[in-house]
Amino acid sequence: MINRICGHKVSIISPVPQTTRNRVRGIYNDQQGQLVFVDTPGFHLSDKRINRHLKELATKTLYEVEVVLYLIDVTRPPGEEEEALINLLRGFEERLIVALNKIDISDTHAARIREELTSAMDEPGIHLISALTGQGVDALLQAIWDRAPEGERMYPEDYYTDQSPDFRIAEIIREKAILQTRQEVPHSLYVDISDMEMKDRDRYLWVRGFIYVERESQKGIVVGKGGEKIKTIIREAEQECNQLFPYEVKLDIRVKARPKWRKDEGLLTRIIN
Repeated sequence: MINRICGHKVSIISPVPQTTRNRVRGIYNDQQGQLVFVDTPGFHLSDKRINRHLKELATKTLYEVEVVLYLIDVTRPPGEEEEALINLLRGFEERLIVALNKIDISDTHAARIREELTSAMDEPGIHLISALTGQGVDALLQAIWDRAPEGERMYPEDYYTDQSPDFRIAEIIREKAILQTRQEVPHSLYVDISDMEMKDRDRYLWVRGFIYVERESQKGIVVGKGGEKIKTIIREAEQECNQLFPYEVKLDIRVKARPKWRKDEGLLTRIIN
């Protein structure tokens, strides 16, 4: 949805839950002014250390924004996580807007979700949207404009995100790695950019990075037979980076194992923010 509104690739996307691990800002400008969206990780009930970091980051953000947009995937039946999140959002109802996403899909739980929301909250403003087709997005945007307080622009008008080049490149590599792997590997990998350098008088940006997994056996899954999978990851990531940046990007990506990294408090604090 953020990508559609901003008209550019701001957040990486995949069918894997917990793809978003950081707060990502998308900046939207029009004649009414500027809206800065803060895309957060999803809200997951889990005692795993990485999930606690993700949940704490999402919760902390609620206190730092002026409008709260609660985006619900209507293809998922409401459960304990939605109930916990609704209870949390009760304290933010005066600045809360709810959007039910993926209404372009015929078989959904939209009616049940709407019923639970209206019974749990005081007249929530509910919008039906499809981030894929754009249906309902304009009306949702206007509702956000109506709720947002007036203030000065935070960014120049030509900005659509404030992400640094190394973060954007790492996220694109992670997206391509997620899409090329399977089973538990997407949750077990992260990307670290170790070095970047402009080459040949700024003709291209050379980037060295590492895809880290938790087990040695997962390295083979990411690399693939004869190195085909890592070659595909690099090729697709370079193609997308070359569309985003005003210069060519060349990637040197290696795969390493870092056992139990999802339990490393120092690392999680560094990569989730």
